[in-house]
Amino acid sequence: MKESMYSIKDLETLSGIKAHTIRIWEKRYNLLEPGRTCTNIRMYCDKDLRKILNVSMLVKHGFRISKVSEWCNERIKEEILSLDEVSKTQSDYVERLIVSTINFDEDLIISTLNDSFKSFGIEKAMAKVVFPFFERIGLYWQVGSMFPAQEHYFSNLLRQKIIAEKDRLSFVKKLKETILFYLHEDERHELSLLFYSLIATSLGYRVIYLGQNVPIEDLKSLQLKKKTDMVFTVFINSIEKEDLEVYLKNLSEIFPGKRVFIAGRQVAKHEPELPRKFHMISSVKRFKRYLGV
Repeated sequence: MKESMYSIKDLETLSGIKAHTIRIWEKRYNLLEPGRTCTNIRMYCDKDLRKILNVSMLVKHGFRISKVSEWCNERIKEEILSLDEVSKTQSDYVERLIVSTINFDEDLIISTLNDSFKSFGIEKAMAKVVFPFFERIGLYWQVGSMFPAQEHYFSNLLRQKIIAEKDRLSFVKKLKETILFYLHEDERHELSLLFYSLIATSLGYRVIYLGQNVPIEDLKSLQLKKKTDMVFTVFINSIEKEDLEVYLKNLSEIFPGKRVFIAGRQVAKHEPELPRKFHMISSVKRFKRYLGV
């Protein structure tokens, strides 16, 4: 894959370190060695971006640039990992997830998720850390500093954590009601669905989790064989409003009289006309309110 190139303004945007300060660090501490265009404009590579992100995190936590600039990459990584022991703010966790995902650093991703879950609880950690992280990486995609493989890498690790948490909650006393969680055939963004299924599990609901790419015919077969009290699905991939409304109408015919919860970017964007007993979910708080919690 061709390496991305960045202007000093890109580094400023992504790291939060002013361009003027980056120039000083280059000149005084030889922190970075940018290339130059034919018109003598500084240009930076992926390695430079990773280093400035790592260094900026340490400097923001009180480390002296004069010391950090002398450290090797392994020492810098060790110091960032040590921040887990003292750093508890929302922005710290988001910054560490950005750095660890760009670096494909599984140890730092796992330790950051563990620490944020411990500090906030998994529900608040998702709202305060994970969701803001996904918003931030949108900015990184715009300048080409993150590519899909990195998001998939993080998402799979997060998925494992959520599944492990669901397993841990298997001892919770179950209610009589069952909630079906699934994604339709053209939808593969599973994390939010998995997260809401975790919330339902924690509240004691019986969960049937089908995951992604479920044909509507399979829903018909399932409804004939297994009693389902409620349904939850998510729409993130692009879909026209008319197509969304047709799908929801078909869903209401498969689950007549059942409560159906729908969430996701496309739902917020289109605000579709909803069949009876369908509810748009924009937050965990709203979901819980509908469940009477």
